[in-house]
Amino acid sequence: MSGIGAASWVGRIPAIRDGLSLTPATIGGLLLCMSLGSFASVSLSGLVVARLGARRSTVVGSLVMSLGLIVTGLGVTVFAAPVVAGIGLATIGIGVSPWNTASNVEGAALERALERHIMPRLHGSFSAGTVIGAALSALAAGLGLPVLWHLSVAAVLVAVLVWIASRSFQSDFVHLPQASTERKIEMTRDPITGPIPVVQPGQKLDAKSQVAAAWREPRTLLIGVLVLGLALAEGAAGDWVPLALADGYGLDNALGAVGYGVFVTAMTIGRFCGTVVLDRWGRVIVLRVCSATAALGLLLFVFAPTPWLAFAALVVWGLGSSLGFPVGMSAVAADDPVRAAARVSVVSTIGYGAFLCGPPLLGLLGEHIGILHSLLAVLVLIVVSFVLAPVTRKQEPIAS
Repeated sequence: MSGIGAASWVGRIPAIRDGLSLTPATIGGLLLCMSLGSFASVSLSGLVVARLGARRSTVVGSLVMSLGLIVTGLGVTVFAAPVVAGIGLATIGIGVSPWNTASNVEGAALERALERHIMPRLHGSFSAGTVIGAALSALAAGLGLPVLWHLSVAAVLVAVLVWIASRSFQSDFVHLPQASTERKIEMTRDPITGPIPVVQPGQKLDAKSQVAAAWREPRTLLIGVLVLGLALAEGAAGDWVPLALADGYGLDNALGAVGYGVFVTAMTIGRFCGTVVLDRWGRVIVLRVCSATAALGLLLFVFAPTPWLAFAALVVWGLGSSLGFPVGMSAVAADDPVRAAARVSVVSTIGYGAFLCGPPLLGLLGEHIGILHSLLAVLVLIVVSFVLAPVTRKQEPIAS
């Protein structure tokens, strides 16, 4: 439902543009509203989940997103006001972040209970939701359905189905953080990353202390950087592949859109198949292979001599980008339930930087060397992700 909700408004961007008489520059400003809402919210999502629990945070986040969808529709169809639509998109972003953090915490609890990897399939379900949402958006546009009606129906579906699904959540019954006035945090040493803060037996940390402690954990921060690299590889494709195919290979806009569909399909397949390879080879080897595959696909896409080879490169690129975010979430959440929400919020905050800062930076670079060749900048962070893969090794939880 998160994927369907996101794709519902993205798929109606042409109608939103026409309804608000927007230029390319003002469209970018409108999209920035959601990015800023998400970035502001994700930094607080750990506190929200630690206080409300995974189930309530998921329900509240989906309700806020649903409200944002309706406000966006009102801004386009009723008020024809970009400011109202921008407020709606910012509200969507605010709701998505605690929802995503809570979902990752619940998914990590499932991994611990099942003693096998399932996080990639959960993220694969988001990707599948975006495909379904895009198809429904195309149908709504073809039928001439007003944006308000379309987004309102999507909002009701999101709110109702998420509430029903969340009734099966179990992680809140396993772990509920307890508050304490004791805030002192001592340090221990991790064999990979060095000193990390831990809670001594008998101590309890409140939500703020957990988040503050997570920001001082080298392993958590390094996993965040790792996720940043592969998230940028994913986000750059969504933002620039259609334009790169059009400008770099002389294809029309329709084929550019098909190219992005190829990438998303490959990424979805990679996520649904990722659980098998993770159970067999573990996080470090899988992330090393994914990073190398993403780098190879990106290089091949930029330097492909023919368009058909560029499309083949998108398959390789999509498969390589598929597991970075879910495996990063699993590494920080599944190993220690006590600190799961705080650590997920930290890694998500760092990872969201790829989606917030990546597009404008690549756009500025593209002004000088072209959109296609600007994508080579993503390789730097992919290499960093390759080097950092060992920090995701399974850690034994520390009693608190």
